[in-house]
Amino acid sequence: MQRIIVQPPVIGGAALAELKHWLAITRPDEDAALAQLLETSVTICEAFTGQSPLHQTIEEIVPVANGWQELAARPVQALVAAAIIAQDGARTPLDEPDLVIELRAAGSACIRISKPITGRAVALQLRVGIAAEWDALPPPLAQGIIRLAAHHYRDRDSKASTVPPASVAALWRPWRQVRLG
Repeated sequence: MQRIIVQPPVIGGAALAELKHWLAITRPDEDAALAQLLETSVTICEAFTGQSPLHQTIEEIVPVANGWQELAARPVQALVAAAIIAQDGARTPLDEPDLVIELRAAGSACIRISKPITGRAVALQLRVGIAAEWDALPPPLAQGIIRLAAHHYRDRDSKASTVPPASVAALWRPWRQVRLG
């Protein structure tokens, strides 16, 4: 399964203002660096929890197969578009009746191709994410993202760690979805 971000999440000015308040920064000369730290923190939050915190559009490519296939992206809000990828890479739109999507508990989703098709894969564009905007994000997730961005800002001269600090992990742990195999 391949996953490509088609439209990244919009973090917005509210998150930047919150991070600047947390760090007691009043001048705008650090805004670009802080915005990048927020984007990185959102990505790390998604990797840790197994769920996209903010809405984004992604493309997930799955093999052509019979039966139900579980999608990797979570939580799935909607199927935006679908296309069959031919052996030569050409794409042909797949109509809704030809593809069944089932939204399941905890934001997972499965697809099933309802008629025989030829091709090497199916490209699915999906709208995924817990919240549409920063202000609608559950407070523990938002607070963890802010704390992680602040941590990376303060420790920017030391070796980067891929593991979130314990205070951030504690905020995100209730949202974590672990998958087997």
